[in-house]
Amino acid sequence: MKKKLSVLSQILGIENKPVSHTERLISASGSFIAILSTLAICEFYLGLHNSVVLVASMGASAVLLFAVPHGPLSQPWAIFGGHISSAFIGVSCALLIESDLFAAATAAGLATGVMYYLRCIHPPGGATALSAVLGGDAVHALGYQYVLTPVMLNVVILLGIAFLYNYLFSWRRYPVFLRRTDEAPQQVTETSQPAGLSQDDVEYALSQIDSYIDVNEYDLHRIYELANKHAKSTRMQSEDIVLGRYYSNGQFGETWSVRQVVDESKGENSTEDIVIYKVVAGHQQRSSGYMARDEFARWAKYQVILDQKNWQRVLPAE
Repeated sequence: MKKKLSVLSQILGIENKPVSHTERLISASGSFIAILSTLAICEFYLGLHNSVVLVASMGASAVLLFAVPHGPLSQPWAIFGGHISSAFIGVSCALLIESDLFAAATAAGLATGVMYYLRCIHPPGGATALSAVLGGDAVHALGYQYVLTPVMLNVVILLGIAFLYNYLFSWRRYPVFLRRTDEAPQQVTETSQPAGLSQDDVEYALSQIDSYIDVNEYDLHRIYELANKHAKSTRMQSEDIVLGRYYSNGQFGETWSVRQVVDESKGENSTEDIVIYKVVAGHQQRSSGYMARDEFARWAKYQVILDQKNWQRVLPAE
């Protein structure tokens, strides 16, 4: 049952990232402050009833700013350029295209393309473009003034609050450039970089994926560094490989495998020990083989046990 739920969550794309309750509360509080401010601005210029669509786009920006402050979609140019260019396109489409249906669709399509070329992809910008077309008479009466007030004013307020609010928390510097500056003294050196991975390597890898990835190369490098450090600290030793026990390689999908040590041959020292195993689940199931104990320890990520019909990881004793 657990395995089926895990597969279902993967299909639905349900995030399973460990985020503390403190972090969630901080994000929610920041969004509240930011939206309260933008609501006041919209009410002043358009009336609350006439600014529903614009408020929705600013609300989406607030979620990105305070829940994902280090993401590329949340950075100042993405928010400023995304909203301003989209608002300008939306007003232009509203003035030049008679049909609201085609004007709205054209505005959203052009906004997406222009944000790509201006390197300021920001999803809520699409809603800003639509708001200029579908916002009603109060919005249409402003014409291009709409780009400045309330859109630009809202954006400036959002960015100002994001900078001040996130600065209260050392791990949430905004924009992300400030976080890099704060951590500069702790940056990895050439000799300590994991597997020789450099920022150029990460940037090249990103360039080979012909799609927008909502993570910057700095965070990718940091994630790899932390993962590599964790892998080294939890790596199994040859003495951890015990006759009769089960071990998994910790992989995903078709490469996942569980092996049981069924026999062993002791050498004069640990480097000469041989273990004989059989594959009891996953990749190459029902096959068998042998290898040096040290090599098996490098293959094995952790020990597992069969709990009813599911393989469960055995946590190390505290």
